[in-house]
Amino acid sequence: MEKLANATLGGGCFWCLEAVYSRIDGVKAIAPGFAGGSNPAPTYEQVCSGETGHAEVIQISFDPEKTSYETLLDWFWRCHDPTTLNRQGGDVGTQYRSVIFYENEMQKTAAYESKKAAGRSAIFENPIVTEISELPEFFPAEDYHHDYYSNNSNAGYCTYVIQPKLEKLKLE
Repeated sequence: MEKLANATLGGGCFWCLEAVYSRIDGVKAIAPGFAGGSNPAPTYEQVCSGETGHAEVIQISFDPEKTSYETLLDWFWRCHDPTTLNRQGGDVGTQYRSVIFYENEMQKTAAYESKKAAGRSAIFENPIVTEISELPEFFPAEDYHHDYYSNNSNAGYCTYVIQPKLEKLKLE
């Protein structure tokens, strides 16, 4: 019986992150949702208002025997721009912030070390602004957000934002 671990990450629209991480070996399940805000039961519409303090995130269930938390963090730095505050492309607001929510001390240490390494790598021209915080509570998004790219690949956002990202990362 496999023992799964979780990673909770935000890097813009959760549809984009879900599409990327669903293609990573060892990832068993992904739940889009919200974390880091004040509303005890946020909806997508409330989070989109920018007034709840929540970020759009994905919670990844992965098999640590097949992929490591550090590998997931490596993909995190590659699949979004961690140098833009509260923005990814046309998605603007605190709900689109770059954030790593850790669940334990091992994840906390790994997140800080990974951020330092990414900052030293010269990949990014500007300083990394990614927030690293303890996961307060994860709230799953409404059902229609799950597997959004797989179920809506011809939708405009998928065609113009997600598909080019997957191609750039050689994941399509």
